[in-house]
Amino acid sequence: MNDQCCQIFHALSDKTRLKILELIKDKEFCVSDICKHFEMTQPSISHHLDILKRAGLVKSYKKGREVYYTFFKTTIVECCCKQFSVFDLTIKSK
Repeated sequence: MNDQCCQIFHALSDKTRLKILELIKDKEFCVSDICKHFEMTQPSISHHLDILKRAGLVKSYKKGREVYYTFFKTTIVECCCKQFSVFDLTIKSK
């Protein structure tokens, strides 16, 4: 398994990070807006976002004093396709 897939699976193994991805799946959010959806401090949310970013699951950009995050879905698709091929799995469409 390549290192990026390992990072992706690690990032996806945490329920807070999964909730963050679900929150930002269709819309970009700044850190302060993400924090409103969790009972965690901003540094804790930023730590989770950093793990997601290092795994290639989120993209970010700075606008003024805020950093905005979006879900980069292609990363999961590419990783899952690689892993499916390693295990000789295919997806059947309905």
